[in-house]
Amino acid sequence: MTVQEHISTSAPARGGRAVETYDFRRPTALVREHTRVLELVFETFARQWGTQLTAKVRVVSQVTCEQVLMHTYDDYAASLPSTTAMVLCALDGVTGKAVIQFPAAAALSWVAYMLGGSESPAAPERKFTQIEQALVHRLMDDALEDLRYSLGSLLVHPIAVDAIQYNSQFAQAAAASDLMIVATFAIRVGDTTATATVAVPADALLPQLGEANPTSAAKNATELLRAQLARVPLDVSVQFAPAPVLPHAILTLAVGDVLRIPHPAHQPLDVAVGGQRLGRAAVGANGSRLACVFVNSAENAAVTSPVRRHLEETAP
Repeated sequence: MTVQEHISTSAPARGGRAVETYDFRRPTALVREHTRVLELVFETFARQWGTQLTAKVRVVSQVTCEQVLMHTYDDYAASLPSTTAMVLCALDGVTGKAVIQFPAAAALSWVAYMLGGSESPAAPERKFTQIEQALVHRLMDDALEDLRYSLGSLLVHPIAVDAIQYNSQFAQAAAASDLMIVATFAIRVGDTTATATVAVPADALLPQLGEANPTSAAKNATELLRAQLARVPLDVSVQFAPAPVLPHAILTLAVGDVLRIPHPAHQPLDVAVGGQRLGRAAVGANGSRLACVFVNSAENAAVTSPVRRHLEETAP
């Protein structure tokens, strides 16, 4: 194979995936810390919503949170079916509106259960009648209560149902470039499963999430470092003076052999911290356990190790 043939076979074909422009001034991805917090929030909401549906519809229901992402409103609306139920919720002080979206056919089956009906063939996607809309409105009021409870301090703006739209392309809940935090749910009511989404303007939640990686001010870095070092546990050992031994003596050691330690019996032992000698201590006892009494002699005070000086400086 020639070089030209190799290049022609490995070169990408024309008409491949188009390059998408990314605006770094308005990132459309949540940081890991924010994602985890929001996942926990919407998982709590899913459990609350499932319990509320079971009580209202009188059929065992389960709601599961599948994912939490951030999209522009234009991308979010484009991902929805053209005909669907979109409950627009007004937020005081926020230009955009929150959205609770679900298939209209699924909502019609919920209404049928609420009115005492049983499982029926799949209903078509259509607008709600006045009675159906009133019942769905009541379900959404309860869902918003669960959403407010789950978000807690993250939602500081009052929220209420504003209107119900049925065309995802005409429902103007926010500007096309506005960022929305979108949570996707799987709703199972009886034997029927539907996909729903909850979209909240990012401007309503992100300020309460705070910085992704908060840091302390640099002006008190020294105090923080000393305070942290003072809480780090250290291994303290009491040692005899080391004895120089030839390798031959080590290799031929056997049970019963005696090694002479050049440590006078009347001399205190060495106290070492992290391999550095800190001072000396006399061996004693504290009840049924061995202990040592630190000796503050003039000789030890003169021979203060760097470790001791550091511990004295960082002690609280």
